[in-house]
Amino acid sequence: MPDVRDILTRVQSGELTLDEAAVQLQGFEDLGHSRVDHDRASRNGAPEVIFGQGKTPTQMVEIMGSLASRSSNVLATRVQNAAIEPILAAFPDATHYPASRLIALQRNVPAPATTNVAVVCAGTSDLPVAEEARITAEFLGSPTVAVYDAGVAGLHRLLASIDTIRACRVVIVVAGMEGALPSVVGGLVDAPVIAVPTSVGYGASFGGVAALLGMLNSCASGVSVVNIDNGFGAGFLANRINRL
Repeated sequence: MPDVRDILTRVQSGELTLDEAAVQLQGFEDLGHSRVDHDRASRNGAPEVIFGQGKTPTQMVEIMGSLASRSSNVLATRVQNAAIEPILAAFPDATHYPASRLIALQRNVPAPATTNVAVVCAGTSDLPVAEEARITAEFLGSPTVAVYDAGVAGLHRLLASIDTIRACRVVIVVAGMEGALPSVVGGLVDAPVIAVPTSVGYGASFGGVAALLGMLNSCASGVSVVNIDNGFGAGFLANRINRL
């Protein structure tokens, strides 16, 4: 909930107008097209993250501006090409990650977690989703270790890095095709495994459904599954577990 005493003190000192205080006390800002949730950090431990898909460039800039006015750090996912230039023009200190379609405005680095998150990726084609997960976890303050192109078609590549993976508190495993890699990793580590199916694969992969079902049916204990291509969800959850 908003810090009422702090808001009233800022009104008393002249730092906030009554109208500005009223907006802060209601916990969100109504932009007409969006109601930006300024209270989320106090409820969930992290500010609202902007899902960029389907939003116009103007909407993206206005939502980012609303969040940036109250929180120095803002993350936008699935940013569409048309919105990139307007966002970077409005926020020159923002960082664009083209492969993962993320834009991060990070003026204050959060206190880092004391343990790492491993991000294990089956193939190079899965990298955009793996990077979305990795950058999200890093943005929220969890150091990451990347082990990429370690799919089951060449299991020796995974085994070459298994000690590195085992040293991490949480493991994110990203895979397309038949989605076998999380089961293999889950049988080799004692950490929670967050499986991320990707839409990578030929026709019978059904846009990631085959990988999703394979992961949901994993015989390895300790494997949980997020939605297809949901690297952000995996990175967010991994950071939360990493900080328990």
